[in-house]
Amino acid sequence: MSQSLPETGFDEAEGFEDEAPVSSPLSGVPVRDPFDGVPEPLRAAFAQRGFTSLTEVQRAVLDGDSPGRNLRISSQTGSGKTVALGMVLAKELLEPAPGRSGPEALVITPTRELANQVAEELAWLFSSVRGVDVLCVTGGTEVWKDRKPLSRKPRILVGTPGRLNDHLTTGALTADSVRHVVLDEADQMLDMGFKDELDAIVNALPQERRSHLVSATFPPAVRALADRFQKDPLHVAGTELGQANQDIEHIAHLVRRGESYNCLVNLLLMSQGERTLIFVERRVDAQELAEMLAGDGFAALHLSGDLAQAQRTRTLNAFKAGVISTLICTDVAARGIDVPDIAQVIHMGLSNDPDIYTHRSGRTGRAGRKGQSVLIVPVTAERRIRRLLQTAGIDCNWRPGPSAEKVHKAVTKQTRTKMFELLQADPGQGERYNEAELEYARGLLSDRDPAELVATLIKLAEPPLPREPFPLAKAEARAGGFIERDRAPRAQSYVPFFINWGERAGANPARLIAHVCRRGGIRGQSIGAVRVDARMTVFEVASDVAAAFEVAARKPDPREPGLRIERFKGAVPAAPERRNGPPAFGGRRGPPPRSAGDGKPFKARKRTGVRHH
Repeated sequence: MSQSLPETGFDEAEGFEDEAPVSSPLSGVPVRDPFDGVPEPLRAAFAQRGFTSLTEVQRAVLDGDSPGRNLRISSQTGSGKTVALGMVLAKELLEPAPGRSGPEALVITPTRELANQVAEELAWLFSSVRGVDVLCVTGGTEVWKDRKPLSRKPRILVGTPGRLNDHLTTGALTADSVRHVVLDEADQMLDMGFKDELDAIVNALPQERRSHLVSATFPPAVRALADRFQKDPLHVAGTELGQANQDIEHIAHLVRRGESYNCLVNLLLMSQGERTLIFVERRVDAQELAEMLAGDGFAALHLSGDLAQAQRTRTLNAFKAGVISTLICTDVAARGIDVPDIAQVIHMGLSNDPDIYTHRSGRTGRAGRKGQSVLIVPVTAERRIRRLLQTAGIDCNWRPGPSAEKVHKAVTKQTRTKMFELLQADPGQGERYNEAELEYARGLLSDRDPAELVATLIKLAEPPLPREPFPLAKAEARAGGFIERDRAPRAQSYVPFFINWGERAGANPARLIAHVCRRGGIRGQSIGAVRVDARMTVFEVASDVAAAFEVAARKPDPREPGLRIERFKGAVPAAPERRNGPPAFGGRRGPPPRSAGDGKPFKARKRTGVRHH
């Protein structure tokens, strides 16, 4: 039987699969050595990591690599392309190279996280090879700190385009000795606008070299770059491009307009403790969604290029260690995320690109583990998403969003499952209970009805929810269109309130709404227009819950005892900011201008945002 993968040993760079043993004990017929063609020092690294075979792309690279050829390596996300690349580099790197002026292999990646991941994978792959060291240089740190490590002339250098170009320009890095140059995730580097940096780096390289591209897909723009970058390339494919990962279950929840966030909360309540990666379109969406979820009691953080490198590292480490179970990120920020056991990927920002959807989904369902890719689809986007899934060759299960009742049933079922697993555990593993515990249990059984006692204990065993699930109206799909229940708009009046928290103290609409809902015990749908000023914020609360909200919000908040919420009695500001949920969430963009109770309308001011990658 093949050895199972270590808990922390799988990522996009690895992706090993179990195969048959070297020989069959039943037939006696020899079976091909799964590591046939792998240099001996690298075999030792595989054995040390506990792997028993190669993936399709790794085997394809070994079988198809020809001396002197430039490779275009393509395969699914998470299929082991980086280790395949390492085996291409090994043929030259296993030989000594005296008199080098710099690195022999240069690997260029679009993001810092991916650069660090690639460097880590190549480091363990060559850990048994004497004299082969790996250095990673990226932005986000002081440039001068790289100079000393570069002066040691590492044989493999991994970095981001901007930082590598900086070192070439200043002379801290010499490219004369480079024999292999690799563009990893070339499609993302073009999307991120690194063409000028890439051109400058390539111009500094020697003419006699091997040039390789590694990517999950090769769209036309990447092929055009590859044609300029490579001569006589050999295309090596592992898993067929566009081929669906059979270990991923694809689910689409059709929701009413404005209920995407509510659906997300219910999904997270049903999967407490499981690692969840949420994708949005823009950096600002990632930050606002993380703040909203944190306000609802979830351990969630966001990852984006706006964060300092140290904070990005801390966030990723917290996600890996399970300190937080939910991470919100953009497509670019997710490149290089090396986290095992991501149970589900949730798509809040709905892309139109099938390749992007494939990349996102590939963060779960790795190394033979099962995973879910979940889309939250407003009814207005149903047809577009159906076309996208059809183009991607995805067989998707369409369902309504999980109701509050379904959330509670799921939590109860999970508790009962854990109870049965504990009861069925092998008693030979050691005593689970001491005599005092058993004696106390016998006493309870003698004094109480056993059925009532067990039911009470099961109820107590259910984990407390961060918040109550949202009620969701059903939005049902049908051929040629959709049915949206309870869709008719309802007339609603609003009451203005004031809080002594403004922009200078870090308030923004998302943080304000999360605080107000938690403190006043209301839902986000009950919040109307919001105006954040320098030192204060005026916001509206639906009149049907305003009285109860006022009583609840009057109590000091233990987290922020200095924040005071009162009914707003002054003149309403002339142009309060409209509550405007991030478009990627499919959220309600706020109500139309309305009376604030004194005859003066709330004039909505449209929020704008710059689209980031």
